[in-house]
Amino acid sequence: MNEMELRREIVAVAQTIDQAGFCPSKSGNVSARFGEGLLITPSGLPYAQTKPEDLIHLALDGTVLSGVRKPSSEWPFHVEIYKARPDAQAIVHTHSPRATALSCTRRGIPAFHYMIALCGGADVRCADYATFGTPELAANAVKGLEGRKAVLLANHGVIALGQTLAGAHTIVAEVENLAGQYLDILAAGLEPVILDGPEMERVGAKFAGYGKVG
Repeated sequence: MNEMELRREIVAVAQTIDQAGFCPSKSGNVSARFGEGLLITPSGLPYAQTKPEDLIHLALDGTVLSGVRKPSSEWPFHVEIYKARPDAQAIVHTHSPRATALSCTRRGIPAFHYMIALCGGADVRCADYATFGTPELAANAVKGLEGRKAVLLANHGVIALGQTLAGAHTIVAEVENLAGQYLDILAAGLEPVILDGPEMERVGAKFAGYGKVG
């Protein structure tokens, strides 16, 4: 994929998550590795108006290599995740309604459904709170993502990473779905039956042979 194709795909994913209602008030951001750095969506520009040339090319130290707009205010956690996770080729961050609501309880998502395994492990953790756009938040996100492909950010939203943009998008959408189901169970005054570790390992192994999602 050349640079323009990658830019178009980033914009397409950003517009898709926006149309799904995952990015209220211009929140959220999307990036993908490019060369020795990354391409990331700009700050404050509505996704419906975003064009491929509006993306910013950053080095992994945060230096702007090209682009006339400001990068997303969350660029620190993008660069820190890419530095910590060689497997991550794309990152999608949203403020999707139900996952964000759950994050405000500072509660993760346990293995109440086998689809949790799509997120890379036996649960989706909720990372500790820190102010948006800070190194502290970046460090918390990296820690929460250890051994995982998705994490809730306390009182904030969701991060998903993938080997492709499509994979990261699939995971962030599934986190929203799972968070909604989990909230529905809790709202009914019930507690879900949690699948045990060996079962989640079996499911994870089946997913590994099922395709390249994520």
